[in-house]
Amino acid sequence: MESTHLLGGSKKKVKIHPHTVTAKYATQTPYAPQPGVHTHFPQPGDDGYDDAPSFEDFGSFLEETSDKKQLTESRRWPLTLFGSRDKDKDTSHKLQATGGGEGSEGGSKPVKGAGKGVGEQLASFGEASVSASRLTWVGLIGAALAHGCLIVLTCLASERFSLGPLFLLFVRSIVQLLSVAVPLHRGENPFGSEGYRLRLLCYGITYSLSLCCAYSSLTFASPGNATTTWRLATTALSATLAFLLLEERLGLADGITIAAGLCGLGLVLLPTVDESNSDPPTDPAVFWRGAFGWSLSALAGLWMALALVGYRSLKERVGVGTALFTVSWTGCLLAPASLALLQEGWSWPMSTSAWGLVLGLVACSVAAFLGMTHALTRLHPALVSASQSLEIPVAMLLHLAVLPAVPAAPEVLGNVMIVLSVCWLVAMKLLPSRGAGRRQREEYEEILDSPIK
Repeated sequence: MESTHLLGGSKKKVKIHPHTVTAKYATQTPYAPQPGVHTHFPQPGDDGYDDAPSFEDFGSFLEETSDKKQLTESRRWPLTLFGSRDKDKDTSHKLQATGGGEGSEGGSKPVKGAGKGVGEQLASFGEASVSASRLTWVGLIGAALAHGCLIVLTCLASERFSLGPLFLLFVRSIVQLLSVAVPLHRGENPFGSEGYRLRLLCYGITYSLSLCCAYSSLTFASPGNATTTWRLATTALSATLAFLLLEERLGLADGITIAAGLCGLGLVLLPTVDESNSDPPTDPAVFWRGAFGWSLSALAGLWMALALVGYRSLKERVGVGTALFTVSWTGCLLAPASLALLQEGWSWPMSTSAWGLVLGLVACSVAAFLGMTHALTRLHPALVSASQSLEIPVAMLLHLAVLPAVPAAPEVLGNVMIVLSVCWLVAMKLLPSRGAGRRQREEYEEILDSPIK
């Protein structure tokens, strides 16, 4: 039995069943439930039942309703640079124009991907996830290569042009202030959204303190040992702090792979035969100078681990451009303070090749920062830091290309372990097992077949 009547100007079509009532409305009229009437949801085989939701529609729904977009739309930075206000006006006019025709029957569009089967949807969803993971890991590997080049360029600038590491950090921070154009172009506050500015400030301070400690350690310890200690401390402490502060745990396979990489870093730090056979320094100042350099490297690892975990907690609220600007302006404040504290002299580049070396150093630092920070939005901080251990073998190869020398056996073995651990980590993330994919498909089909949606 079917009946048709008008309620408040909207056409309603009712199907009466022995125990339930199914109601369909032609317009988007708010439905008020009536006591004693049970709403019937279409089941498999009924009229109007869709086989499965579309992953594309679900992704667009998340994009439209995400907290990040709502915060960006509601917390606009009140500037007219790059036409941000005009863009908002055009967007509002478009929304008003499209909103008027949503209630008409002729304006309704078919659901995208509603006719796709479960297998096609799972395949498209898997391809999108794998492509995003590939892009993330490509950025991480590129960041590791940039970090390796950064180590070699810093050593060359110090040895051939007498440019201090802290001075290079100061110049690099000044040039990176140009990144303020990114949040301004997007209509965002470059100092962070309201309610998250203090946490963003803490992130910038910890990151800049880590760089200051790491670059200062180059004055007291060898660049190879200082960089290796910094990376080892960052990886180990980021795994610990992520568990304590964010309650993010590493899987068993990830933990074993990271432990193997840490063992490789430990082998790189082992003294060579010449160093072990040499007599210990009689001057205590030399010993304490080296100990201070190692302590600064470990402290740099602690600050960097805090920074990685801090940005991991802000990944939905702070963009990469805003994070780069925050690190830049805090570095402009902390680098001169470190210069004055350690009494390191100022020496400006006096030749074109020196300025080219400085610009190359800035480009490598920006590329490394972008790759790491983007990866933090998807990966565990310990995985991000462990992948950057690849900078040690890259720096060794580049150093051998510039200054040919025979590396020690523990150093070679440690670098091989680092490369194998990073390659295994990438393979685990990009090549999932077939059993896992089959299990996910079975769980998804079980949810679709369930009468409770």
